[in-house]
Amino acid sequence: MATAPLFNEMHADDATVRPHYSPYAEWLAETPGERILEKRAEADTLFRRAGITFAVYGDETGTERLIPFDIVPRIIPADEWSGLQRGLRQRVTALNAFLHDVYHDQDILKAGKIPAEQVLCNVQYRPEMQGLNLPMDVYAHIAGIDLVRAGAGEYYVLEDNLRVPSGVSYMLEDRKAMMRLFPELFARYSVAPVEHYPDLLLETLRAVAPGGVRDPTVVLLTPGAHNSAYFEHAFLAQQMGIELVEGQDLFVDDEIVYMRTTQGPQRVDVIYRRIDDDFLDPLAFRPDSMLGVPGLLAAYRAGRVAISNAVGTGIADDKSTYPFVPEMIRFYLGEEPILANVPTWILRKPEDLAYVLDHLGELVVKEVHGAGGYGMLIGPRASRTEIEAFRARIVADPARYIAQPTLALSACPTFVESGLAPRHVDLRPFVLSGRDIVMVPGGLTRVALREGSLVVNSSQGGGTKDTWVLAC
Repeated sequence: MATAPLFNEMHADDATVRPHYSPYAEWLAETPGERILEKRAEADTLFRRAGITFAVYGDETGTERLIPFDIVPRIIPADEWSGLQRGLRQRVTALNAFLHDVYHDQDILKAGKIPAEQVLCNVQYRPEMQGLNLPMDVYAHIAGIDLVRAGAGEYYVLEDNLRVPSGVSYMLEDRKAMMRLFPELFARYSVAPVEHYPDLLLETLRAVAPGGVRDPTVVLLTPGAHNSAYFEHAFLAQQMGIELVEGQDLFVDDEIVYMRTTQGPQRVDVIYRRIDDDFLDPLAFRPDSMLGVPGLLAAYRAGRVAISNAVGTGIADDKSTYPFVPEMIRFYLGEEPILANVPTWILRKPEDLAYVLDHLGELVVKEVHGAGGYGMLIGPRASRTEIEAFRARIVADPARYIAQPTLALSACPTFVESGLAPRHVDLRPFVLSGRDIVMVPGGLTRVALREGSLVVNSSQGGGTKDTWVLAC
């Protein structure tokens, strides 16, 4: 796959425009370049006024950055999206079944489909969740599944984000900006809506309230304004009409969670947490955490509050668990996977380790607990010095890493300083699981703005695009 030709989202191999991009290409040809430049500047102003920024961990200046927004949409035909949607539903169903199983009967481990030590010795496995029954057996209420497209146009799942998946606010703001900037384009296209995502999210959260509470109180728990995704936390709370709280705003009394308000304590039924497990409860996890709520796990285990996503979901989105997802689909659903995985070497296996060490210059190597594009080696883009330094890290602790082929990620035309040029993209649809599995048509398209770069993360210089799924 590493040598596959590049798939261009807009143009076929013979340079003709793909049918679903034809109206856009016509609009582009008849629109003066000056107007495009004006609209790009206007987009920056819109995003700056809205405060759509993010912080970069390790940036000592402490300044927040504007996420680059590209005005060329990523367009997906209705039939193509339909196939992706089926695959996403299948995958998330299997992941939730896996989570319920490993915290209950562990049938998949007993059957030898996944090595027991892969789960039980993983730092993301939470023994505190063993035997705990959750509403509708759902653990990952919100899943962000990263999809990439290779040379022949086929889709692969690159990553499953099940702990605290982020980025949906950019999907919503990108759409709002495009509709404001280019209303004439929406007259040429029938684009499926995404703006109802907050309504679907709130409905999903309310559905998992414990004890069938009719009018549950839902809150969004944030680490605070210094978190890199704080804009999204505040945005989603406002859009759902729920309270944005920090750990100090909540307390537990007699295994019931309360929120401090000016009218006195108010019981909380559902917590949409944007804090990692380790920091949720200093009495159960890290005792030095100042972000969580003492006693929260006891209230959770008593069934008096719901937490989304559930504690312990990290075992299913760990990169060393990822290679086993196709087997989960076969084991729990009796089906073949609709969406394929990227072939993956697990470096705790001696034979995989030997192969990867011999081919480091050709592969992408990732930390199993890494995120945001950090802790990666992209062999073909790395210097010999970087490769040898990474080799030493792998040899010191092979279990920390997986490796994959360097995919020729699909490219989408993007406005850069030199004009319109292809840049690599991925796609993160957001899948909601409650009474039903639902999603808005589309997701967050991230784009690697640096020429030749395969890293789309905003922390690594990436930007975003509006994703248009065409209505039938």
